[in-house]
Amino acid sequence: MPSFFRGKKVRKNGNTQKTNNQKQSAEKKPELIDFSLPVNLDTIKERTGNSTDIVTRRLRIGLNSELKTAIVYVDGVVNEQFIHDFLVESLMKDHFLQEKLTLENVTEVITDDLVALSKVKSVSEWNQLLLSLMSGETIILIDGLDKALSVKTEGGEKRAIEEPGTQVSVRGSRAGFVESLGTNTALVRRIIKNPNLWMESMKIGKVTKTDVAIMYINGIAKKEIVEEVRSRLRKIEIDSILESGYIEQLIEDQTFTFFPTIYNTERPDVVAGNLLEGRIAIFIDGTPFVLLAPAVFVQFFQTADDYYYRFDIATALRLLRISTFIISLIAPAAYVAVTTFHQEMVPTQLIIALAAQREAVPFPAIVEALIMEITFEILREAGIRLPRAVGSAVSIVGALVIGQAAVQAGIVSPAMVIVVSITAIASFATPSFSMAISARLIRFLFMLSAASFGFYGIILAFIMMLAHLCSLRSLGVPYMAPLAPFIPVNVADTVVRLPWLDLGTRAKLISKQNNIRQGEHTRPQSPENNGIMTSNTGKGDRNDS
Repeated sequence: MPSFFRGKKVRKNGNTQKTNNQKQSAEKKPELIDFSLPVNLDTIKERTGNSTDIVTRRLRIGLNSELKTAIVYVDGVVNEQFIHDFLVESLMKDHFLQEKLTLENVTEVITDDLVALSKVKSVSEWNQLLLSLMSGETIILIDGLDKALSVKTEGGEKRAIEEPGTQVSVRGSRAGFVESLGTNTALVRRIIKNPNLWMESMKIGKVTKTDVAIMYINGIAKKEIVEEVRSRLRKIEIDSILESGYIEQLIEDQTFTFFPTIYNTERPDVVAGNLLEGRIAIFIDGTPFVLLAPAVFVQFFQTADDYYYRFDIATALRLLRISTFIISLIAPAAYVAVTTFHQEMVPTQLIIALAAQREAVPFPAIVEALIMEITFEILREAGIRLPRAVGSAVSIVGALVIGQAAVQAGIVSPAMVIVVSITAIASFATPSFSMAISARLIRFLFMLSAASFGFYGIILAFIMMLAHLCSLRSLGVPYMAPLAPFIPVNVADTVVRLPWLDLGTRAKLISKQNNIRQGEHTRPQSPENNGIMTSNTGKGDRNDS
């Protein structure tokens, strides 16, 4: 019996190996373009299902119009003005070069002299031709040649650059990323005008063939991290990449966690600042959100404004955000623990007032808290999904009406409505939306712990959360760095932010090379030390005399 199963296993492996060999042999024999123009055009129609947006324009070029030519492109994803002005007219109206065209040199003459567009390349395989066609390039097919020319003519309607909607800044740039990868990378290059800003491109997705690019600063970014990002992206095998969230979930170190380990942003200045820290930016075509890795926990509580204001204001705002994050986590749980187990910790008059409010409520505190939290989450989700003109009004009116009606009906107490409202406002103060969503989920775990063990349950859940945070990694970098492990040099820009003059080095875990960010003589001298006041005083004395 065991030998039978072993035989089956070997047979299965043999079949698998045979299949792999067949796949490899099929990959080694790509399908080549035919010499006949009608055959090639029929193949394009067959491969694209005779789609109506595939435009084919036939031309005759060369001396005595002896070369039959066809231009093929996809309507809506190309710049038709470019095709007409710089491609069609060049091929048909340059009579001096027309006389030079022969079947032997037609590709060289078109590439070097006729076409006034950049990035003209030769294509000889069908897979490569169809990919270029669907990517917004124009294909030039010539009868008698077994290869085609692909001209970069991407265009079509695109959204204009606007202010980011998810990361509003009081002070700073008003430009935000759009859905075009080329536009997004150009916005970053306008900020960092350095040849060491390198970019690598690839296509991910067997069906969508989505353009993905990684950007980093050579000499600042850690080579091991760059190679890790490159390796993880190349290992992705999936049919489609429709948004950066696909990439984020496919390259993160740990899947089963509430906390985001890859940072995303719509702001070019945020991307530029993180690139200068040594991080790697991942751009995905079709989405305005750019991924930044590796990410650390304190990064999700920092904003672009923190580096534009003075250090004392930035530090106070960061501490406020972290405090509101903790409030959004444990405020309902603390109310449940106090009213259920620890009444002696509350002042007598306050506990009497709470007891009087809860006298008519038929549910325990945990049920009351769950009802209000779930109701508020439903209202918040409904406000997002409703049309923008009525979404905010419906959510606000719904919260007021339902809250007031629930109190009058005796389902919940007024104190619980206040606690849930404070919790909701505190959750909105978290600058990162992905971290705010995590707090919304973890809040329910804290509430259940408080209902079971009171403040002991809250403390136990908090310790477990910290242990989980310390176990997370982002591309191998500890998630709680530089607090755990503690790196004194890099604490200057974490929970607090010291003055810019004291931020002379980059984070060591992210960038080991070129850590110096400022020169030694950046700090200005006071006037009495550089002679300004002495010279002014001297001039004043001479004038007075």
